Formats: sequence, structure tokens, C-alpha cells
Amino acid sequence: MNFMQEAINEANFSLKLNEVPVGCVIVKGNEIIARAHNLKENNKDATCHAEILAIRYASKKIDNWRLTGCSMYVTLEPCPMCAGAIVQSRLSKLYIGTFNPSCGACGSIINLIENERLNNFVNVKWLYNDKCSSIIENFFKLKR
Repeated sequence: MNFMQEAINEANFSLKLNEVPVGCVIVKGNEIIARAHNLKENNKDATCHAEILAIRYASKKIDNWRLTGCSMYVTLEPCPMCAGAIVQSRLSKLYIGTFNPSCGACGSIINLIENERLNNFVNVKWLYNDKCSSIIENFFKLKR
């Protein structure tokens, strides 16, 4: 299964809802245990980013806040809030589809994920996926 494609599918759900099109899946073993997309506008809640929602769903699924051994696939580089939640949830791997030039917190603007002071290591893999880039670029072109 192509997990990044599943995250892209989630991003398309948020696009249909006129949300910033970001999608996310969390995988344990070879199984998706959580999937989410942005719902900030619809829920009128600043914390309803795809990554935060997916972490909540995954934690409920495995009945543990520690997501050690799990991998997150997200279409857009996480913001500082989401990067903090990723570190706190002890995710093992993070696969990122494209850069977030406005508030990326995994290496493009700042790097919270690989900050040794936070006492946690998340293995970050940049996938540079054209679909991830184009969905977000096209969304903002239409908005401006």
C-alpha cells in the first residue's frame, strides 16, 4: 500500500470541504491505524490540523498516548504545534510530502523534530512528492 497516496486522499477530502488540503495517516506495522485531514475551518478549532487529529485517533486505537513504533505520513511539513505533538507522541518515523515555506517546523523554517533538547528522536524522511506540492499550491492560487 502506498501510504503517502492515502495521505493525499485525505488531503483531497479537506479540499472538498474548502480546508487547507493537508492529509495524514499513521501506520503501525503495515496497517493504517489512523487517518485524518484538516478540519480547522469546519470545526472552528485551531487545533484541528490533520496531524493532531490523526495522533488523537491513533492513540485511541492503540489505547496509549505513546505511538512508539508508528510512522506518520503527512502531505505538508508540520507546523510548530503539530511538530510538538509528533515529538510528544513518540512517533518513530515521519514521512513528509512537501515543504511548508510559511511555517514548517521540521527543517525548512525551524526544526523542532530533530532538536536534541526535546529528548526524543523522530526519523524524518522527505519524500518530495509532486502531488503533495501541487495540491497545496493550487489551493492557494485559487484563494488569492
